[in-house]
Amino acid sequence: MLHGLWTPGSGLVLWHDPETAPDPSGLPEPTASIVAAAKFRHRANVLVPGPDGPREREVRAHALAPEKAVRVLLSELPAPAVAGDLRYLSHVAHGVDRWVRAGRMVPEVRRDEGDWWVRWRLVGGQRQRAWLAELAVAMPAALQTAGRPAEILENLLDELTDPMVRQRLAAHPDVVETASHPLLTALLDAEPLEAGSPRLAAVLGDWRTSLTVDEPELLLRLLEPDTEDDGDALWRLEVCLRTEGEAPQPVLLPGDPQLVRIAGEKLAAAKLAYPRLRDLPGDNRSMDLFLPSEVVLDLVAHGAGALQAAGVRLLLPRAWRVAAPALRLRVQSPAATETAVGLKGLVSFRWELALGDTTLSPADMARLIRAKSDLVKLRGEWVQADHRMLAAAAEYVSGRAAPVSSTIAGLFAELAAQPVAGVPIEEVSATGWAAELLETERGSESVAEPVGLKTQLRPYQLRGLSWLATMSRLGCGAILADDMGLGKTVQVLALLVHERESASTTVDSAAVGPTLLVCPMSVVGNWQREAEKFAPDLRVLVHHGAGRRSGAEFDAAVADSDLVVTTYALLARDVEELKRQSWQRIVVDEAQHIKNAGTRQARAARQVPAPHRLALTGTPVENRLEELRSIMDFANPALLGKASEFHARFAVPIEREQDQNAITRLRAITAPFVLRRVKTDPAVISDLPDKIEMTVRANLTAEQAALYQAVLDDMTAKLKSAKGMERKGAVLAALTRLKQVCNHPAHYLRDGSTLLRRGHHRSGKLALVEDILESVLADGERALLFTQFAEFGELVAPYLTERFGAQVPFLHGGVSKQRRDDMVTRFQGEDGPPIMVLSLKAGGTGLNLTAANHVVHLDRWWNPAVENQATDRAFRIGQRRDVQVRKLVCVDTIEERVDDMLRGKSQLADLTVGAGEKWITELGDAELRALLALGDAAVGE
Repeated sequence: MLHGLWTPGSGLVLWHDPETAPDPSGLPEPTASIVAAAKFRHRANVLVPGPDGPREREVRAHALAPEKAVRVLLSELPAPAVAGDLRYLSHVAHGVDRWVRAGRMVPEVRRDEGDWWVRWRLVGGQRQRAWLAELAVAMPAALQTAGRPAEILENLLDELTDPMVRQRLAAHPDVVETASHPLLTALLDAEPLEAGSPRLAAVLGDWRTSLTVDEPELLLRLLEPDTEDDGDALWRLEVCLRTEGEAPQPVLLPGDPQLVRIAGEKLAAAKLAYPRLRDLPGDNRSMDLFLPSEVVLDLVAHGAGALQAAGVRLLLPRAWRVAAPALRLRVQSPAATETAVGLKGLVSFRWELALGDTTLSPADMARLIRAKSDLVKLRGEWVQADHRMLAAAAEYVSGRAAPVSSTIAGLFAELAAQPVAGVPIEEVSATGWAAELLETERGSESVAEPVGLKTQLRPYQLRGLSWLATMSRLGCGAILADDMGLGKTVQVLALLVHERESASTTVDSAAVGPTLLVCPMSVVGNWQREAEKFAPDLRVLVHHGAGRRSGAEFDAAVADSDLVVTTYALLARDVEELKRQSWQRIVVDEAQHIKNAGTRQARAARQVPAPHRLALTGTPVENRLEELRSIMDFANPALLGKASEFHARFAVPIEREQDQNAITRLRAITAPFVLRRVKTDPAVISDLPDKIEMTVRANLTAEQAALYQAVLDDMTAKLKSAKGMERKGAVLAALTRLKQVCNHPAHYLRDGSTLLRRGHHRSGKLALVEDILESVLADGERALLFTQFAEFGELVAPYLTERFGAQVPFLHGGVSKQRRDDMVTRFQGEDGPPIMVLSLKAGGTGLNLTAANHVVHLDRWWNPAVENQATDRAFRIGQRRDVQVRKLVCVDTIEERVDDMLRGKSQLADLTVGAGEKWITELGDAELRALLALGDAAVGE
C-alpha cells in the first residue's frame, strides 16, 4: 500500500509498508510510472500500526518536487492501493485546484536565495480559513508527525498553488507568448525579477488584502475602567466585528453563529500573534477580555504592532495619551535698576512638573507619588508614563514648592546638580532683566548698526552684535560659535565700534577700556587687515615679535589702544605683563586652542582679568565635551563646576549613554552664553553657494602595497610582546607610517627618491591628485590642498610647480607671519597662483582663501570638525561659486575603512571613534588586524 507524508521543507514524501515492495500495477498514471522509477533511498519517520497502537518507525521513502507532487495528488488514487493519508493529501490538492479554477489566486513577490521571485498564491480570506479549519480537524494522525495541522496545511497550499497554476497556464500558450511586462514575464517563465523590491512586495500584499474586504474585520477596542484606582483597575478589551462602511459591533454570546465563528477564528489568530491575550479572564455574555494594567501597557507598547501585522486593529480610548514628564523652570527678577545683574544678580525661581502639555498641581503630584502603575488618571484622562520617574520628579518639585532666592550662578549650580534621572528640562522662562540672559536672542536689546563700521552687517550679524552688547552689559562671558566664514571677526569689531560710539554720547560715561584679542599667529595679519578695512578708527596694537614692548612702554601703548592683538604663545609667555593691564574685555579667537584646560595657554587665558570675556570658535566641541567645559570655564569661570563634576554629570552620560536628561540640563546652562548659527540654515544666509563633498578613491601601486604590508608585518611582530603604553605607541607609529605609505613611497622612505619612476607614478594617490588638478586648472579655477604632514607638502609643492608651470606656495607652521600674509594676499589676488598647499594645523583656521573653490584633503585627519575648519577657508562669506571638497582615500586600506566609520560622526552624542586616532589603540589584536589589513582590491592594475 502506498502512503504519503507532507513535510515542510521536503514537500510530498511517498512511502510504502516496510514488509512489502511498492506495487505500481494498481496505480493510475502518472503515479504508477513515478513509483516504478523511484529508488526509495530516503528515510522517513512515520506512524505505523502496532499491537499496542500506533508507533513511530523509520521507513524507506521517496521525495517529490512540487511539480511532480501536483501531478500525483491531482490523479485518481483509489483504495486499497493508496492509503488514507495520501488520499487525504489528494483531497486537499483537489480543493486547491478548485480555488485556482475559480480564479482565487494572485501573484506575490518574495526574496529567496538572493533574488526576487514572482509566485502564485491563494487570495486567502475567511472562507479559505474556514475550509482549512475543517481540514485541520480531519487530518489523519499519521500526517501530524511533521508538525501542527495548521502549519502543515499552510505550507501545503504555499507549495502546491504556484506549480498548479503554471501547469494550467501551460495549456494556454497564447497567454504566455503575449506577456510583455517584466512582472508578468517573470511570473510566467519562473525567472528572477530584476525590478523586485520590498516596496513592490508590500504593494502586492496590500492588493491581496483588499480582495477580502467583503469579510468582517476584527477590531479590538480598549475601554477604560470606571475605577479611579490606578493599580488594580481592569480594562475591558472589547471584541468587535466591522464590515465595510459600518460601525464596529461587539460580538455577543449567544449570537449569530456565523459571526461568532468568524470572530472566534480571528481572535484565535490575534492570540497567536500576541500571546499575552491568552489565559485572561473573560465575560460570559460576550467575547470580551479583561486586562490588568501591566498587560494594557505591554499591549500598547508591543502588542499593537504584532496585532496590526496580523491584520487586527486596536482602538485606544479617546481620553488616552502617552506623555513624558518634563521639568519647567520659572525665574523672576526685579528691574535692572533695582539690583545687580549678571551671574551675581539675585533672582527667585521655582520648579514646575509637566506631563505633556499639562502643568501638574500639588494635588496631581501627590497622586503621582502614591501611584503604583504606569497608567494614571489625571483630570479625567488616562495618561501613560513611567510612574517611578514621575514619582521621583514629583517628589523633587514638591520639595521645592516655595520660590527659592538665589543668584543666577546659584541657579545654574542647581541645574547642574539636578538629580531627577530621565526627566529633561523642557523650558526655562524668565521675567525682568533675567529674561535678557536666559532667553538669549529673544531678550537681547536691539542695537543700531554702528556709524563708524565701514560695512553693512547682514541681519544675523546685527543680531549677533545685539547679543554681544547685551552679554557685555550684563557682565556675562559669551561664546560666539558661528560657523566658520559667517563673520565672527566683523561682529567683534562692530561691538568695539558700537561701545565707543555709545560712550561718546553718554554723559559722564567712563571711557571704554581696551580689548585684548588672543589668536593663532596665522590670523594676526587677518585681524589687522579686517580692522583697517571695517573699523579704521579703532586704534590697533599688535603685541608680537622679538621687539615687542614691555614694562611702562607696553602699559602706555595699551592705554592708547582700543584693540591689542597677540598670540597664544605670547599670552602664556607674557601673562604677567598682560595681567597688569585694565582690560575691558579679553577675546580668544579660534578658542579650540584652549580646549585642554591644563595647558599653559588655557591657564594664562583664565588668569587675565577682564569684566567681559568672549570666546570665538566655529567648533565649540571637536571630540569631547570636556573641551566645551574648558572654553566655558574661560568665559564664565566655575559655571560648569569642576572638571571631575562635569565629567560625571555631563560628559559620561551624554557621550556614552546619550542621556536626554543630561543633554537638556547642559543646554539649559550653556544656551544663554552660546550663540551658534550655521551656514546651511537659510534663515542665516541664503546667498552662499553649495558645498559638494565627495570621497575619491585611489588604488595603491604595487610598491605602495608591498610597503603597506611590510609595515603591518612589523607592527604585528612588535605587538606580540608589547603591553600598555608600549603597545599604544606601536599602534600609533604604525598608523602614521601606513598613512605615509598611502601618500607616497618617498614620503614613507624619506630617502630623497623621485616622485616618478621612469615617467610612471609611484603613488596612486598623487596620480589621482594630478588628474583632479588638470581638470580644475582647465576650467580656470583654483584649489587648496591640505595635508597633515609638512614633509609631504615639501614633496608635493615643488612637483606641482614643475608639473603645471606655476609657483605653488606651501603654507605651514615654519612660515613667518609676514610670508604667511604675503602668501594669502597673493593667492587672493586676480593673478594669484592656481594651487596652494597647506598643512592642516597651520592653514586650517582663520584664513580667508575664497579665490579657491576646490578643496582636496590629501590625507585624512580622521576628525570631521578639523577637516571642516580647513574646508571653510574657501567655503565662507565672499565665496560666489560652488565649493567642491574631495577627500582622498586609498582603496581597501585603513583610510577607506575609517572614512566609512566617519560618515555617521556628525554630532557629539554619536562619537563613534573618539578623539583623533587614540581609539584605534584600544582595539584588540584581531580587530586591529581587520581594520588595518590590506584588501584584495587595494592595488590597481
